[in-house]
Amino acid sequence: MVAALLILAFVVASVLAIQAYGMARYHRAQADRVLRDYAALAAARVAQRSANELYWYAITPVLRALQDAHKASPLRPLPSPAALAVAPMERPITLTPALRFTFRHDLVTGKLETSGTPPPPAARAWLLDTLPAHTRTVYDTSWHQGAILGQPADERRYIGYTVLRDQDGVLRTALGFDADPEGLRPFIAGAMKTFPMLPRPLTGDVKYDSMGSIILTDRYGVELYRSAAQYTSPFTARDTIGTDMGDFFAQTTLRAELADQLIIGGLPRSRLPLILGLLLLTAMLIGTALVQLRREYDLARLRTDFVSGVSHELRTPLAQIRMFSETLVLGRVRSDEERRRSLAIIDQEARRLTHLVENLLHFTRSERQATHIAPEPTALAPLVQEVIDGFAPLAAARGATLSAEIPEDLVVPADPGALKQMLLNLLDNAAKYGPTGQNIRVGATREHGRARLWVDDAGPGIPRSDRERVWERFWRLERDRGSAIAGSGIGLAVVRELASLHQGRTWVEDAETREGAHGARVVIELPE
Repeated sequence: MVAALLILAFVVASVLAIQAYGMARYHRAQADRVLRDYAALAAARVAQRSANELYWYAITPVLRALQDAHKASPLRPLPSPAALAVAPMERPITLTPALRFTFRHDLVTGKLETSGTPPPPAARAWLLDTLPAHTRTVYDTSWHQGAILGQPADERRYIGYTVLRDQDGVLRTALGFDADPEGLRPFIAGAMKTFPMLPRPLTGDVKYDSMGSIILTDRYGVELYRSAAQYTSPFTARDTIGTDMGDFFAQTTLRAELADQLIIGGLPRSRLPLILGLLLLTAMLIGTALVQLRREYDLARLRTDFVSGVSHELRTPLAQIRMFSETLVLGRVRSDEERRRSLAIIDQEARRLTHLVENLLHFTRSERQATHIAPEPTALAPLVQEVIDGFAPLAAARGATLSAEIPEDLVVPADPGALKQMLLNLLDNAAKYGPTGQNIRVGATREHGRARLWVDDAGPGIPRSDRERVWERFWRLERDRGSAIAGSGIGLAVVRELASLHQGRTWVEDAETREGAHGARVVIELPE
């Protein structure tokens, strides 16, 4: 149930992460849309500014001069561009140097008069075909002017004109000029020089030349203006200056670094790394919790097996002690030999019970981290012999014999009680899991300034894959869990912990092979 709840929590966290990522993407898309709208606004402002500049300062002064000349002498030819009296309006430049010829065109009769450089036949024919149609479809009567950009005979021409009405109010006479489109560059460049692409309230103190880049082109793709700084960003828009001004186009690109200032609160940052990191952390925490739950479950099962094993181990010697003590109390022994045998069995089972209780006491102390040792110089030979003498009755009850080969001069700094406990645990395991009639060997050597004490048995040995796990608390070999051999699973764990307190180590290896024998060797290594 707990595992299912944890997995459900991870699913909920994943759904929330997906929702958060979706919202972050939505906010980013909204911010991008706003920035593209700002780019479109900038393009519209640039187009409007360019249109105003061309209308008021390039085209209007020339057309006014032509209207004045026509009103003064309506029947005489128009003055040539060189003789045209053009008054500049607030600008030090005029379109006069770019003019090729001036013209007067009767829209009813189709008569075309020109003054200045005569237009080539192709340009004249193009003007006669284009101008009437343009006056009907594009000409803005409220602005009283129109402009045409064309390319007859592969030569770009810019026509600006106005149409005069007759006495009946009908558009009758078109007055205009033909100019080189290159002459428009100074006007557009002057207009863009200090023009902010966006209103000041949106950009604050950002300099006009740092907002973005501008490119103005005509309908044929020829550039009329390009800002000195050019930026690349997805926030680009394009707008037309208008067909009535000759089909010019303005393209603006907002600088990407400006986005944070245009969006309130700044451009939304990607939350994907944070979301993935939190989701991964959640998965790791839930995984850790699941692993911990599994360990708790395994530990609970091992504790149950431990209680069962300890209960079995306690019940056997207690039953033996009770049975033979009752025999003695009730006087059912038939001879002194039986009395001595009963007392020997009571003593043997009491020793086994004492050994088990010592292990349990040490185990409880280790769980409370209350285990302490008092190392002192200890001769191994007499200590080992004392342990063997005390364990001999238990070994004999299991049909085993004991032998020891310990150097007499081998002395180690160790706690004698802890060392006896370790050796008793190893002897108990060897006697318990070995065959009847085996010889349990205890030996010791000195190697590289460290003492090694080992116990060999003639049992089935320990598989290499399990030689590290046997030191874990409550853990027993698979082959022994269902057997009749009682065990608590804490004996070797106690050995390793005591060895670690002595700054030593323990391991399992194969016993030295002898004719017809096999088994395991458990080694304790202690510093000298």
